[in-house]
Amino acid sequence: MSVSRPAAVIVLAAGEGTRMKSKLPKVLHEICGRSMLGHVLAASAELDPERVVVVVGHGRDQVTQHLKDVAPGVGTAVQDRQNGTGHAVRMAVDALRAEGVTLSGTVVLAYGDTPLLRGETLSDLVAAHESAGNAVTVLSAKVPDPAGYGRVVRDAGGAFTEIVEHADATEEQRAVDEINSGMYAFDGALLSDVVNRLSTDNAKGEEYITDAVAILRGDGHPVDAAVARDWVEIQGVNDRVQLAEARRLLNDRLLTRIMRAGATVVDPATTWIDAEVEVGRDAVIEPQVQLQGATVVGEGAHVGPGALLRDTRVGAEAAVSHTVAHEAIIGAEATVGPYAYLRPGATLDRGAKVGTYVEVKNATVGEGSKVPHLTYVGDADIGRGVNIGASSVFVNYDGVNKHRTTIGDHARTGSDNTFVAPVGVGDGAYTGAGTVVREDVPPGALAVSAGHQQRNIDGWVRRKRPGTPAADAAQRADEAGGASEG
Repeated sequence: MSVSRPAAVIVLAAGEGTRMKSKLPKVLHEICGRSMLGHVLAASAELDPERVVVVVGHGRDQVTQHLKDVAPGVGTAVQDRQNGTGHAVRMAVDALRAEGVTLSGTVVLAYGDTPLLRGETLSDLVAAHESAGNAVTVLSAKVPDPAGYGRVVRDAGGAFTEIVEHADATEEQRAVDEINSGMYAFDGALLSDVVNRLSTDNAKGEEYITDAVAILRGDGHPVDAAVARDWVEIQGVNDRVQLAEARRLLNDRLLTRIMRAGATVVDPATTWIDAEVEVGRDAVIEPQVQLQGATVVGEGAHVGPGALLRDTRVGAEAAVSHTVAHEAIIGAEATVGPYAYLRPGATLDRGAKVGTYVEVKNATVGEGSKVPHLTYVGDADIGRGVNIGASSVFVNYDGVNKHRTTIGDHARTGSDNTFVAPVGVGDGAYTGAGTVVREDVPPGALAVSAGHQQRNIDGWVRRKRPGTPAADAAQRADEAGGASEG
């Protein structure tokens, strides 16, 4: 059955969550790269509702700012006093009315602390609700331990009759394993009316949305419950232990998805990925790997062991081992590590190599170029086919401003070099071991430094390294320079 576009999704996120023992509002705690609330909003978005309203209360400034950052199209309703779930829904309905919205279709109610909820489960709920023409449809689940939950009671024919809270249930009703998740699909017009009829005549003096089910059934409207396929989805997170349990379950789900799509995960127990991570076919993820944020791993790439990549792109057939990378681009067939650090703006072209104890920041390493050992490359552009000697430092900061270094194609720089930016090394040039490069090195020259003075030996590469890519590059650069002068 095709599902119509819901009029609204209401997400309750006003509670304090005292059992989290945190300054951060409960629904903002992170799990697999998103806040718990973010996961619920992602599931809700799959329904393509006309409106999404989040009811905020405790820590509402933080929650509202978070929504502006991750879901700017989502509206909010304020519940100043946490006076029950029914009261929270009424605040959302009133906020929609204030916008001139008439709820004439299906309205879905969800909770901001259920990060395992999937969009397809909400879609199934809406489909069951609309196919039966119900006033309200309860999302229920069959759980292994129903203690503490409200039970869904059915008659001998299996028809829904009522929801009975655990404390009020008989022994026979407590044996029922179908429980109320607290999530519903409502007829919007009926919901707009029934939220104004909820009573506070109960032990806590609060308005409960559960009572709406009994009221609508008492009015003669059809009411039913739809059973979720996987009971773990409806679990709310109330403390740090449950947060860790939910993270493990969600991580397993995400890993299963990429394995079913053709990637190999060697040890799922030690591999962690975020919800927005993409992994291509025939990629291999070794143990102790964390893929965070919007990281993308290309087809046939090999990541790990011991890699932590955040918002990083790994090209096809690349290899990354024991590496930390943030907002980096690793080209196809490139190799990184072990023990490398790629900071934001690091870009490795096809076949480039960044090796052991190398740090790269806001720099490009050209196609086939190598930075193999013990080097810092900051604010630099390294051309094609370059080799950077061990223990080199690109000195990019003068104490006030950052400057860039440029290394030309097929250059060869010696070990223990220092490049004092802004400076350039020409195509095919060489630098001697221990050189401090303070002045530009012409194409094909050899730069050496003794004491405080640098000496460039023009034409050294073509004389001493004839027939090499460096000599050829220097020749081309000299010819291009001569042509421009003429």
